[in-house]
Amino acid sequence: MTKTPQHIIIIGGGPAGLEAASCLGKVGYKVTVLEKEEQTGGKLRLWYKLFPGFRPSDEVREYLANGHKMNPPAIITNSEVIRIDPETDHHNVFLADGQTFKADAVLIATGFQVFNAEKKEEYGYKIYDNVITSVDLEAQLKSGDPVRTVAGIAPHRVAFIHCVGSRDKKVGNIYCSRVCCITGVKQAIEMKEHLPQAEIFNFYMDMRMFGQNFEELYIEAQQKWGITFIRGRVSEIAENIDGSLQLKAEDTLSGRPMKMNFDLVVLLVGMVPAAGTEVLGKSAGLAFTSGNFFASNDTHFNQNETHTPGIFVTGTCREPLSVAETLTDARAATVRIISWLRENELKSNN
Repeated sequence: MTKTPQHIIIIGGGPAGLEAASCLGKVGYKVTVLEKEEQTGGKLRLWYKLFPGFRPSDEVREYLANGHKMNPPAIITNSEVIRIDPETDHHNVFLADGQTFKADAVLIATGFQVFNAEKKEEYGYKIYDNVITSVDLEAQLKSGDPVRTVAGIAPHRVAFIHCVGSRDKKVGNIYCSRVCCITGVKQAIEMKEHLPQAEIFNFYMDMRMFGQNFEELYIEAQQKWGITFIRGRVSEIAENIDGSLQLKAEDTLSGRPMKMNFDLVVLLVGMVPAAGTEVLGKSAGLAFTSGNFFASNDTHFNQNETHTPGIFVTGTCREPLSVAETLTDARAATVRIISWLRENELKSNN
């Protein structure tokens, strides 16, 4: 008699969710991916190229799509999960439209959302036309259109401001988002490629080059591309009569105040938990980190397990990660799920 495959529900169809679905499907599990948006791919759909090697994000999307050719999962879009009810031998997953799913295990891969830069009023986002975010810039680069100011002029001076919404007690986010520094380096190089004559400046607290080849790219930005990095704390941005922007900052190395004018300012926004994280987590009895991401059962031994048996977490819903780290984390989560299911099966047979 053929055994019915165990059912795993994955909440979130971004890079983590899709990679986990592929891995679990390949070893024979029945997998259902519930994605609240119209399309899968998560924030990956917004990115132009990925650091540190400038790989087009579409290559990763293609890789994720190809991974589902063997035992493809059921992918249901426009499906917002509002509650998880843990049971002893299964879990019930409830959608906003009234549908209910039963699963042997649940993997939460709900990702993140970017910090709302409007909360930093002193930077003038949505107030001054030529203040944009790193997400806005990615969209411009991805479109293939030349980067221009609102007046249609190629910017001669561009400033990148690091740690917008991260490491900031005033907005309640004291954690580091990990990817902002390297994003600033990557985007500064891309701007220099598009605008060779432009002067590019990065204002940073300190450069946190976490990953492999990140430091090398930082050095290349300075030596090959002539990008200037200023260790400075930006206090305010104001608009000049001509539409250019005056940036006030303190050079924290010299201790001196400074004023500079720019045609375009890019705010490097950090990661915050996705909308609905708190409600979903509380329904399943999950714990949270100080940054309100999902907390792991154990930092060293069980990063993908939660305090609720049979419910797992992966990707940027548990902490800020790069795309590469997210994919690795998803593979690790699948190993923990398979181990947990098989351990339970052995116990039930004894």
